[in-house]
Amino acid sequence: MKAFAAFAVLLLAPLAAHAACAPTDFEIRDFKPAAAAGRLSLRGELVNKCAAASAAQIRIEIKDAAGKVLQSKQAWPAGTSNIAPGSNVNFDLGRMFRPQSDMDSFTASVVDVRTW
Repeated sequence: MKAFAAFAVLLLAPLAAHAACAPTDFEIRDFKPAAAAGRLSLRGELVNKCAAASAAQIRIEIKDAAGKVLQSKQAWPAGTSNIAPGSNVNFDLGRMFRPQSDMDSFTASVVDVRTW
């Protein structure tokens, strides 16, 4: 029975690590949207404030003046790499979007967390 309990602990350990971090454990700093020469730059810094190494998925939304979402994309700025606790990764997701004349505001938020 002890062997089964130890096996179960080892099997479920990755799930426990995943549950340890939440989107609120990550912060997006210095998000700076800019448009120049027909290109968008959506730069920022994703910071892991969780006690465990994890990765976070962010969503960027572009809205018009009325608040209608014109474009929305999600991405994992660190790819399939975990970000160490207290560390950060810089991102620029502008290439994922196409410029539009009615763009008015840009938001970035953390929507998911995963341990790879």
